[in-house]
Amino acid sequence: MKVVSAVLFLAIFWSQEWEPVNSDSIIHIGAIFDESARKDDEVFRMAVADLNLNNEILETEKITISVEFVDGNNPFQAVQEACELMNRGILALVSSIGCMSAGSLQSLADAMHIPHLFIQRATAGTPRSSCPLITTRTRQDDYTLFVRPPVYLNDVILQVVSEYSWQKFIIFYDQEYDIRGIQDFLDKTSQQGMDVSLQKVESNINMMITSMFRTMRVEELHRYRDTLRRAVLFMSPATAKAFITEVVETNLVAFDCHWIIINEEISDQDVQELVMKSIGRLTLIRQTFPLPQNTSQRCVKHNHRINTSLCDPKDPKAQTLEITNRYIYDTVLLLANTFHRKLEDRKWHSMASLTCIRKNSKPWQGGRPMLDNVKKSGVSGLTGFLEFTDNGTNPNIYFEILGTNYGEDRGRGVIKLATWDPVHGLNGTLTDRKLENNMRGVVLRVVTVLEEPFVMVSENVLGKPKKYQGYSIDVLDALSNYLGFKYEIYVAPDHKYGSQQADGVWNGLIGELVAKRADMGLSALTITPERESVVDFTTRYMDYSVGVLLRKAERTVDMFACLAPFDLSLWACIAGTVLLVGILVYLLNWLNPPRLPMGSVSSTTLYNSMWFVYGSFVQQGGEVPYTTLATRMMMGVWWLFALIVLSSYTANLAAFLTISRIENSIQSLQDLSKQTELPYGTVLDSAVYEQVRSKAMNPFERDPMYSQMWRMINRTGGADNNVEESKEGIRKVKYGHFAFVWDVAVLEYVGINDEDCSFYTVGNKAPDRGYGIALQHGSPYRDIFSQRILELQQNGDMDILKLKWWPRDSPCDLYSAVHTKHRGSALDIHSFAGVFCVLAAGVVLSCLIAMVETWWTRRKGSRVPSKETQADGTSARQAEPCHHQHDTHHDIPLTTLRTAPSPHYPQSPACCDIPCALIVQHRVEPNDDPSQLVPKIRMTSFAASPPTSRLYL
Repeated sequence: MKVVSAVLFLAIFWSQEWEPVNSDSIIHIGAIFDESARKDDEVFRMAVADLNLNNEILETEKITISVEFVDGNNPFQAVQEACELMNRGILALVSSIGCMSAGSLQSLADAMHIPHLFIQRATAGTPRSSCPLITTRTRQDDYTLFVRPPVYLNDVILQVVSEYSWQKFIIFYDQEYDIRGIQDFLDKTSQQGMDVSLQKVESNINMMITSMFRTMRVEELHRYRDTLRRAVLFMSPATAKAFITEVVETNLVAFDCHWIIINEEISDQDVQELVMKSIGRLTLIRQTFPLPQNTSQRCVKHNHRINTSLCDPKDPKAQTLEITNRYIYDTVLLLANTFHRKLEDRKWHSMASLTCIRKNSKPWQGGRPMLDNVKKSGVSGLTGFLEFTDNGTNPNIYFEILGTNYGEDRGRGVIKLATWDPVHGLNGTLTDRKLENNMRGVVLRVVTVLEEPFVMVSENVLGKPKKYQGYSIDVLDALSNYLGFKYEIYVAPDHKYGSQQADGVWNGLIGELVAKRADMGLSALTITPERESVVDFTTRYMDYSVGVLLRKAERTVDMFACLAPFDLSLWACIAGTVLLVGILVYLLNWLNPPRLPMGSVSSTTLYNSMWFVYGSFVQQGGEVPYTTLATRMMMGVWWLFALIVLSSYTANLAAFLTISRIENSIQSLQDLSKQTELPYGTVLDSAVYEQVRSKAMNPFERDPMYSQMWRMINRTGGADNNVEESKEGIRKVKYGHFAFVWDVAVLEYVGINDEDCSFYTVGNKAPDRGYGIALQHGSPYRDIFSQRILELQQNGDMDILKLKWWPRDSPCDLYSAVHTKHRGSALDIHSFAGVFCVLAAGVVLSCLIAMVETWWTRRKGSRVPSKETQADGTSARQAEPCHHQHDTHHDIPLTTLRTAPSPHYPQSPACCDIPCALIVQHRVEPNDDPSQLVPKIRMTSFAASPPTSRLYL
């Protein structure tokens, strides 16, 4: 039976191919197809064959057809072929062409009153644009019916991007697409404040991408990659596949991108291939046709049975049907039902041969009744229910919105998200589904760089994986415990954070993420614009600022700290003042000698004056009777001067011995940049290095401080003052003459944990950026990690983790430039070493002087012979014992007394070697003549008596 049907179908098809017009048939349909739409012609003939086999619709009548192929871009050819068909006699004209020739056919059909059923066809499978067809003034003169519904792509895509809350995206369209079709969409997005970019995709996509990489600078390319995160594609499925493949292979997109492909012509096979080639999230918008739930009714439409190869979704031929093919089949079915009603009403109008070339040609009289019958008809077919409104359009159209989840895995499942139709709008939800808090089963590969105290090796057992600890590890563990994922850590091969090389390739930690060898980067990693252009960062989990690590000044033992209150010049002035005042006192006494008691042995010599002035200055020593008014005035002023000087000295000495007055010249980054004696540097090609360089070289952000710092850091190309690792810089500070510019957090940890507390730090207190977790560009974990970090900060957990590594009760003072003591303020021996040295020097000097004096006295005494020397050379005092154990009186002339050594103990014969007191008495007898008075001296010996002098008048 099937063989007979197939033979019959071929016979009919052969007859219609070679005999377009059957002279016995009263139903003749003309068709004009684009020369590239051979499949439209195939389905058109198949539909006619199916209907000719159905005796219930046309009974004994058969449909005959005439088909012409034209160039869609040649309206003149389309009109010429249509006139040829009308000359043959047709009841209706079916066309499947583009907008350029459709307008000419519309004008011709309106003039000749021939019903024109137009099926818009897009070029090369690109999305349709609304055709600017000619609209007549009166609706009655319009003989063109639009079988394919109006273009609703603008309405659908606007609602979809609004549901996704997109504010910035780019639209890609292929070269066959008429950009005027989305003008209305662009106007509405502009009114809503959306930032929309447009880019045309050339036919040679590989050349376009290559040219883009060649012409764009690195910064522009990074911004372009960020723009590609959200994109809408108005292009054919074939072009979309090639474009997605190219941008994925060139790493222009990552798996956080979300692209929307909108096209009515997207088959199931196209959907699977697009999903396989893309990464990230993909949304597909295509036209769909409702299917009966009962599979047995899919091919049976009222009184007609559709060919199984067209209506069965499982049939390979049905899967490759284009939308225009479906509408062509339904158009033939609609015309057949219209002809059926005309035959039943017996209001059939015979075909007339029309000549549209002549000026006086008349239109077909039966055109209007035939057009009205077509409008009133309706039929269920491959596209659902086909009908027309009063303005000649098909209102029935449905879109389905398919989508995938975020991910990098190819071949992800596609689910139906929502539907859209002009009456009900969007039916479903398109809200971006974020990652849930359950990441159990996910294993992330983490790349790091060792940096105290962020990441450190806690355990390194041979044959076992290394264990790590640190502040960043604690943050990672907090995220892991909350979200449920696991991780594996490895150190970056070059132990660097990462910078862009001359060839544009990133090295270090950032390079591992760019090359997709790691999912996450964690360390003392700062968020910079250059890094964020190639990778994604979470929100900052700790503030960052630049500081300087310096070595504290060592306390030197100052043996003469007691002299510190006064400057050396002041001490010189004081010494000079003592000498000057002593000389003045001597001169005043010499000019006006004081009236001393008779017989006093005190004298106002220069030596005594100096000794008196010095003794009064230090508030020590004896008194010398200065009785003159000038001398006393001088000494009063001197005592006042001494009081002020000694009070000031005492006050300053206490301050100098208890308070450190050592000040370091570097207390800020400005101080560091202004000096050149202390070299300083940072880690080569690090974030600090780039920050100083950019602020020093950027003409719009040039800072004098950073310019001076850059000259020092970049000396000899940066080789002298910069280091490869931060540990090397810290060692140079501790054991050399160097200052290390680096992260304040790292420097503070180093200073806190230094055993000798030999470091101090200076820097900016206001943070200018922060530390973050780096992820691959487009990572789906960025938002959930950022949300969890904010929760940790809000709950105070982040502060607790920070205090673990930066305790507040540190024994080291990070902000003092010298070593300080925290307990007590007792003075040590170093503070008074100079005083003891002065005392020791005085003792030694006194002993030396005493020895010299003793030697000199004995030598002088040995040179003067005594009167009592015997002939044998012995002294009389040695031969004769001393019997002077009581007072002995000797009368000695006064002149002789004056020649005796005074005030030393006299070595007199009366006193032997016993010290005695010399008492000079001027005894006046009653009978003596005062003018003839001769003083007499009585020598009285007292054992161990101090030398005194008394004068009695």
